Amino acid sequence: MVQTVAWIVSLFFMLVVVAVFSFVAWKSQEKREYEPIKKKWYKARTFYGITLVSLMLIITIYTLRELPYNQPVYGAEGDPTIVDVEAIQFGWNMSDTEFSVGEPVEFHVTSKDVNHGFGIYDEDMNMIAQTQAMPDYTNKVYITFDEPGTYEILCLEYCGAAHHLMKTKIDVK
Repeated sequence: MVQTVAWIVSLFFMLVVVAVFSFVAWKSQEKREYEPIKKKWYKARTFYGITLVSLMLIITIYTLRELPYNQPVYGAEGDPTIVDVEAIQFGWNMSDTEFSVGEPVEFHVTSKDVNHGFGIYDEDMNMIAQTQAMPDYTNKVYITFDEPGTYEILCLEYCGAAHHLMKTKIDVK
C-alpha cells in the first residue's frame, strides 16, 4: 500500500515537472520585445540587490557587535594574575597553578612545538574555558574561579602519540 502511494505521488510530481518544462519551452518560442522586460527586471534586480546587501549588513553588524567574546570577566578595580602557559609535547609549563576563589586570572597561552588545545575543566569535567595554543602566537583566556576545587587542564587537539597524557591540575582555594 505504501509503495503504491509513493509511486503515485512520485509520478504526479514527475508529471508536474514535465508540464513546467514543456510550458517554458513552448513560451520561449514566442518573440517579444526584450527592452521593456530588461528595463523592468533590471530595476527590480537593483531594488532586491540593495535590499539584500542592506539586510546582510544590518545582520552582520548586529551579530558581531559583541566581539571579542573573550572579554575579561574581572572589573577595573583589580589587576589579574598573569599566568604564562607554554604547551609542549606532551605537557604544560605554567608559571602558577594555585589560585584563590574570586581572583581574576589571565592565562597567556602559547606553544613551543605544534598546535594544542588548552581546555580548563571543573571537577565534574565540564569545560569552563578553552583556547588554542599555537607556536609563535599567544592567546589569552580570562577567568575568575567562582568555586574552590581542583581544575584540570587537558589538551583538546591531537598533538601526537602521547596526547592523552597531556594534562595538568590547578588548585583553587
